[in-house]
Amino acid sequence: MPPIKLTALSHGAGCACKLPAAELQALLGRLPPSANARVLVGNDTADDAAVYEVSDELAIVSTADFFTPIVDDAYDFGRIAAANALSDVYAMGGRPLMAINLVAWSLEELGGELLGEVLRGGAEAAERAGVPITGGHSIDDREPKYGLAVTGTVHPERVVRNSTARAGHELFLTKPVGGGVASTAMKRGSAPEQVSRAAIETMTTLNREAAEQALSAGASAMTDVTGFGLLGHLRELTSASGVAAEVDAAAVPAIDGVLDLLRGAEPPIAGGTRRNRAWIEEVARFEGTVPEERRWLLCDAMTSGGLLVAAPPGSGAPGTRIGQIVSGEPGRIEVG
Repeated sequence: MPPIKLTALSHGAGCACKLPAAELQALLGRLPPSANARVLVGNDTADDAAVYEVSDELAIVSTADFFTPIVDDAYDFGRIAAANALSDVYAMGGRPLMAINLVAWSLEELGGELLGEVLRGGAEAAERAGVPITGGHSIDDREPKYGLAVTGTVHPERVVRNSTARAGHELFLTKPVGGGVASTAMKRGSAPEQVSRAAIETMTTLNREAAEQALSAGASAMTDVTGFGLLGHLRELTSASGVAAEVDAAAVPAIDGVLDLLRGAEPPIAGGTRRNRAWIEEVARFEGTVPEERRWLLCDAMTSGGLLVAAPPGSGAPGTRIGQIVSGEPGRIEVG
C-alpha cells in the first residue's frame, strides 16, 4: 500500500479551513452576550477562549480547537493541532491544566494505526506543556480532523484579553508567519524540504514561555495568530479595544523560504488566505511601497502561530516589534 497523503483528504489545511471571518462575525453578532456576571470573557469580542470566574481567586479558561490535516505525517499533525489548541489558553494569560481529544476519522478507510500516530503526537505536545489528556470524543468521518478541548485556570484579575490594548503601546509578534503558504506548498508537493522543516518547527513550538514573558512585561492585550492571519487577528484586537494600529510590513518575520515561494510564478496561496485579504482590505491601507509578497504574508492563514502582544515601550515584551497601537478609528490598520 502506498503511504496515505493526509492533506489530500481535506479541502483545506489546518486553520485555513476555518469559516470565513466576515461570515462568522455576522453569525456571532446575532447572538446575545451572556448575562451571567461570572462570564469574564464570552464570544462578543472574538477572543481566544472563554473565561468563567469561580471565585475571587480563580477563573476557568475553556477552549476547543480542531482542524483538517495540515501536514502528511500523522505524528506531526497531532503535535501541531495540540500546540495550536493549547495556545488559546496561553493567549488569555492562563495555565492549561487538562485536555480531551477531539477526533473525526474513518477507521474503515484510514485504519487505526495512523490515528494512533496522530494521538501520539497530540500526547507528546500536551506532555511538553505538562497537560494530561484525560479522554475525548470521536466520530466517523471520511475527512480526518483532530484537535483538543482544553481547560485551564487564571486569576480573575490577571486575564489578558484582546479588547484592552492601549494607544501608545507597541506590538510584538513571537513567531514568524507563513505557515499557510508552507502547508499549501506541501500539499501541492512543491515545498522545499527546508521550508517544510522550518514550518513544522514553528507550528509545534508551544507559546508557554512567550506568554509568561508577555505577562511579566505587563501586556495590555494579547491574541494568537492563526487562521485569520496576522492582520485579521490584529483587526479583531483593535476593533475590540477601540483603537487603531500601525504595522511595519518589513519587520514582520517570515518562516524561512516562504517569501521566496510567494515571489514565484504560482505562489501557494490558500483559499483561506485569499478570504483573509479581502476581509482585511476593508479596514487596512497598504503603502504603495509594501511588496505584494508581504501583503499576502500578513494575511496568511497561519496555524499554531505566535502571540501578538501589545505592551508598553521598553517593557521587554517577547518577540519582534512589528508596529504600535495608536488612537484612531477602531479596527483601522496602516501598513507601511
